[in-house]
Amino acid sequence: MRIRTCVVAGLALAVSLTGCASLPAALSLTSSAPATDDGGIPEDRNLTPFDTGYPAIQKLNAGLLAAVQKAAGDARDRVEFIVTSGWRSKAYQQRLLDEGVEKYGSLEKAREFVSTPEKSHHTSGKAIDIGPTRADDWLIQHGSDYGLCQAYANEMWHFELLTSPGGECPASLPNSAG
Repeated sequence: MRIRTCVVAGLALAVSLTGCASLPAALSLTSSAPATDDGGIPEDRNLTPFDTGYPAIQKLNAGLLAAVQKAAGDARDRVEFIVTSGWRSKAYQQRLLDEGVEKYGSLEKAREFVSTPEKSHHTSGKAIDIGPTRADDWLIQHGSDYGLCQAYANEMWHFELLTSPGGECPASLPNSAG
């Protein structure tokens, strides 16, 4: 039997053939400091669903995080899941909405792409944005096996727990405005 060694928080742990990706979330903490307290993603690195030392991932709904980690582990031989956004503070969500209004020229148009802090599922930790496109395609095809569904037709990267594992995903809403 081959043993694989993984370094976690500075300690070496022996793990069976399944590898490091199957470590419990509590053991898969990164040794890097959190990016920001508001849920921002650091620009200098790609985060995976296992980087729970960052608030954007750490503050996700436990069921959502478990489902995304399971899917990422099952897909790892084909595609890597990169978290482009997870939990966000209400202040961060408001900044994104303000930027959307500036970019699109009106609140109505911006709302097609950015929810208000009160309505965003990111602020409650119940939504995650995944990249790259190959990972999105994989999740669109297989996500319902984990309860993960594409919530908005115009955001192929935005996933939420919208069904039970193995269930059928509801039709995507046209956009975040509904």
